[in-house]
Amino acid sequence: MTTMARTSTGLAYPDRFYAAASYAGLDGSLSSNNNDVSSRFSNEVALILYALYQQATIGPCDVPKPSSWNPVEQSKWKSWQQLGNMATTEAMRLFVKILEEEDPGWYSRASNFVLEPTIDVQMNTISAENGSLVQTQDKDVISEGLGSVVIYDTWIPPPITGQHPKARYQHGAAVVQEKMYIYGGNHNGRYLGDLHVLDFRSWTWSKVGTKAVESPSPVNIAPCAAHSLIPWGNKLLSIAGHMKDPSETIQVKAFDLQTGTWSMLKTYGKPPVSRGGQSVNLVGTTLVIFGGQGANRTLLNDLYILDLETMTWDEIDVAGVAPSPRSDHAAAVHAERYLLVFGGSSHATFFNDLHVLDLQTMEWSKPAQLGELPTPRAGHAGVTIGENWFIAGGGDNKSGASKTIVLNMSSFVWSVVTSVEGTVPLASEGLSLVVGSLKGYDILVSFGGYNGRYNCEVNILNPSCKLNLQSNITEAPSAVHNATNPTRDLRSEFEIGQGKIREIVMDNVNSKPTISECEKTNERIIATLKVEEQELESSLSEEKLQSLQLKQQVLEAETRNTELYKELQSVRGQLGTEQSRCFKLEVEVAELRQKLQTMETLEKELEFLQRLKAASEQAALNAMQRQGSSGVWGWLAGNPPEHTAIDDNA
Repeated sequence: MTTMARTSTGLAYPDRFYAAASYAGLDGSLSSNNNDVSSRFSNEVALILYALYQQATIGPCDVPKPSSWNPVEQSKWKSWQQLGNMATTEAMRLFVKILEEEDPGWYSRASNFVLEPTIDVQMNTISAENGSLVQTQDKDVISEGLGSVVIYDTWIPPPITGQHPKARYQHGAAVVQEKMYIYGGNHNGRYLGDLHVLDFRSWTWSKVGTKAVESPSPVNIAPCAAHSLIPWGNKLLSIAGHMKDPSETIQVKAFDLQTGTWSMLKTYGKPPVSRGGQSVNLVGTTLVIFGGQGANRTLLNDLYILDLETMTWDEIDVAGVAPSPRSDHAAAVHAERYLLVFGGSSHATFFNDLHVLDLQTMEWSKPAQLGELPTPRAGHAGVTIGENWFIAGGGDNKSGASKTIVLNMSSFVWSVVTSVEGTVPLASEGLSLVVGSLKGYDILVSFGGYNGRYNCEVNILNPSCKLNLQSNITEAPSAVHNATNPTRDLRSEFEIGQGKIREIVMDNVNSKPTISECEKTNERIIATLKVEEQELESSLSEEKLQSLQLKQQVLEAETRNTELYKELQSVRGQLGTEQSRCFKLEVEVAELRQKLQTMETLEKELEFLQRLKAASEQAALNAMQRQGSSGVWGWLAGNPPEHTAIDDNA
């Protein structure tokens, strides 16, 4: 439904801040009175406004701490001091935003500035199929700038132009440089493979053209759904997902935003089995993959890590009780250390449990949930802003989840941001949710989903400053105690820019507590701090002792290493000597072998000569015998022996 709102063109900063400060009674003029601030706003808001005004006009707090007998001044000093080094412009912007949340009509009622011209602005609100409007009368409607209306904590459709993508669900969504990219999904049971982009600056849709990679083996990028889309540098990574012809293991596809080309990334190690409906979270340079449903409809609760620098898979063995096998759940990372898993479903059960994995110790735990416990759901989507985890959509196959909820990831307290009525896209399964930017503020942007029909609508929600800046930082038992104690101390934590501000605001500041009560409170705080200090000193001493032990072990290892090196050098010298000796022995052996061969030849010649000698001696003996025989018979026959004649002649 379209309505017309009346808005002013507004003053520019810093004039807008000074007008707001004058209206709130903090401009320092004679007509202003700090009592006006406390009477118009709650104690905590008044202290925040005071601190931001001091920060914007004076700068960081450098005044001495007030005496303990004046609790009001102490509270004001604490609020200002805890802003740290926040920039002046940031303090001005936050001052105006908080005032606009607390008093949406302040600008029109302010009297210390010239009346600005007004224009008619078109304002859209979400309506259900039955024609009933979403209730927005209790929401803050703030006029900012030319032709724009900002509504806090309410889903509204922005003025979209361009060609909308085909309606779908179970798609992937990611934000890169104020642009939301939509890839894949499911429409009427068919998997999609198109890529679209929505520019947040102009709210214009356009289709992203893809180029074919020139290679001998072309890359086949199959359409998919229930995958995860992760921005990484100048690329979009599509991890896992259901496909018509599923692979055996998870595929990692990359779309280069500069070249407009798809590629299949090669991974190493043992990859997980293919699946869809898993959760994928980026932690530093690694992806953490949990759960999902395999191609054969097997539900999973395994945990894998993919190192994006080495592209290596690693299956993680975890301690503790892991979440039951599930798919279509939501997961978020808090403080770069904790992985939170919420909801999801098995084949017959929908969950609303919350599990936390410590990524340092790799141990699962199940914390107690506080606040308004969400209904069981699957197919929901979630994003984080600071310590707040916003979750929208989902359902249980009977009805869609109509409430957009937020979890404080430090205290595990649930709150309801807003709710929708009827079968609208925000109460559907398989929608996507990302964090965009509008006028420097973080906004939630949803797209698509299925709630009996496929959707292609875009809706945005601007979280209020209270959700962004304030969060309960007490532990679970303390939170339960505080919920039943009307005079409790309200501890709120909010993030501003790069700094983190913690403020302690007493609800009963105006009741002027006695000095003894303040002293008791201070004593309790001091005692607690002393205990924490002792624990830290004890831990520090243990760490120092361990460090000294490690240093001693390192020195011993270095000494042992030096000795081993010397032994190695000695062994190497001995080995060289032995090698030289072996070489000499080998030469001697070769010479002996040659001599041996010569001796064998001589022996053969000697044996031959001996045989010749024996033969000649035998021949001579035989000749002598023949001569002897012929002499006797010749004498007998009257023939003298020949030698006799010879001798006579001689």
